[in-house]
Amino acid sequence: MAKQESVGFMEFIMKYSTEEDCREHLFEIRWPNGFICPRCDHTGYYNLTTRDLFECTSCHYQASVTSGTIMERTHIKLQTWFWAIYLIGRDKRGLSATMLSKELGIAYSSSWYLLHRIRKAMADKDSGYSLGGIVELDDAYFGAADKGGKRGRGTSKAKVVIGLSLNDKGKPQYIKMQVVDNLKKETIASFAQNHVVGGSTISSDAYRSYHKLISEGYNLEAKVFNPNENPEHLKWLHTMVANAKAFISGTFHGLDNKHLQRYLDEFCYRFNRRWFSNELFNRIVNACTTSSKFSYTELTR
Repeated sequence: MAKQESVGFMEFIMKYSTEEDCREHLFEIRWPNGFICPRCDHTGYYNLTTRDLFECTSCHYQASVTSGTIMERTHIKLQTWFWAIYLIGRDKRGLSATMLSKELGIAYSSSWYLLHRIRKAMADKDSGYSLGGIVELDDAYFGAADKGGKRGRGTSKAKVVIGLSLNDKGKPQYIKMQVVDNLKKETIASFAQNHVVGGSTISSDAYRSYHKLISEGYNLEAKVFNPNENPEHLKWLHTMVANAKAFISGTFHGLDNKHLQRYLDEFCYRFNRRWFSNELFNRIVNACTTSSKFSYTELTR
């Protein structure tokens, strides 16, 4: 696992000035105790320096530092990957593909694809965490509605279910956001089952779909949302929704619903590590090494 340490600008330039520096860092992250064959777990290997590969002495499988990761066979230099990750981690507002393209001198299509792969790595890393204790749960709507469309829960805007866990002082801990097709009781229950620890106390509004959570083993505290009568009810969750909308509209202008989930994944990843903002470079690099690759076709279809 990567050393979770702060990396300053000058330190970054000095530590990762060559492709070899980047490869050595990835080797340390992937195999901190020495090479382990991804195929047979054998520890003996030959270093094929001319091809930047490691060959297992047992099964002869050849692996690189990016094999099996989100960075495998991307035809983008590791230095470019590292710079992209550093720039993303440094700016809490996020980074658009247009800006990254200008900063790194690469094609817009390359920067767009690279950013989506990093967001996938963020989502994969966060998938291992669940919400627990007291959890605020609600739905929200992102994007623009169809002209003349309905308002409220019947809107044509993208529907998103949000869960926010609170600590024992009533302050936000971790957040999950998921784009959904509808707000039926089965959808709400599925979100809770996937993201909220069983037996947790869930605070929601009085919408009928949330009552399904009682039969799923959760303690439900449902109230009609009225900020004048209950100003504290779902206060933190609504603040997070406003922040997520500002994050998306402020950096990613003209975002369509097709890729909304990945931008929400990035927002959640950043929020869940807000106390470690100076360590995001190494944390994101680590996430990229533990997330498997996916193709451009998978992203665009």
